[in-house]
Amino acid sequence: MSVRREGGLLLGALLPDRVRWAEETHEHAPVWLFPEEEALMARAVPGRRGEFATGRLCAHRALAALGVPASPLLRGRRGAPAWPEGTVGSITHCAGYRGAAVARSARFLALGIDAEPHAPLPSGVHEAVVFGAEEARLRELAARRPDIAWDRLLFSAKESVYKAWSGYGGAWLGFEDAEVRPCPPPRARTAPSGTVGRFRARLLVPSPAGPSPFPRVLPGRWLVREGLLLTAVAVPRPVPPPHRTAEKEHP
Repeated sequence: MSVRREGGLLLGALLPDRVRWAEETHEHAPVWLFPEEEALMARAVPGRRGEFATGRLCAHRALAALGVPASPLLRGRRGAPAWPEGTVGSITHCAGYRGAAVARSARFLALGIDAEPHAPLPSGVHEAVVFGAEEARLRELAARRPDIAWDRLLFSAKESVYKAWSGYGGAWLGFEDAEVRPCPPPRARTAPSGTVGRFRARLLVPSPAGPSPFPRVLPGRWLVREGLLLTAVAVPRPVPPPHRTAEKEHP
């Protein structure tokens, strides 16, 4: 694990032990990048370059904690990071936060993380994100815990699911293609370390083809702390059953 954050951690509260992560809550000026990474941002405005550079900084720290040699982290499918061979990962950024998580692909099929400001979704976005039974569930949750921006949490959870799905090789996934059921936190009050809960996402489209089946239902975790909302999905690789040899027949 690698983290630089005064006062505690965020991603570390959401991810399994075998996942390595790093996060930042302030900009670095300047952040060193590989020349190949610099080329990706040649025409970017300063703000976008800052997001990219600090996100790559977190990714390189997390990969180093995993024992992966330093190398340029370029773009893959749909602009997502092209992670080194034998690894899976995810990067996220929002105002005041950058984070990355990585793991060995021998243990995980995919990872997805997302960070958002802890505030209700802007007008018009709610209707594009929330579908079917999700609407009634959000109203129920809001009545129980009005201090949580549940529609933003649902949005973030779907973003994490999409990143995991896309990292595995899935086709385009719309907000209507996954049904997310957030669960309320176990405690009624927010602890100093933040409010932590779980969610469950059910995919409504066929799973992508691959050497291991991508699960139809994905468990995830969420955290609200210091004006931020984070979600994470870690999809473990199925463990094959132990090989059994046929019992010998005795005369």
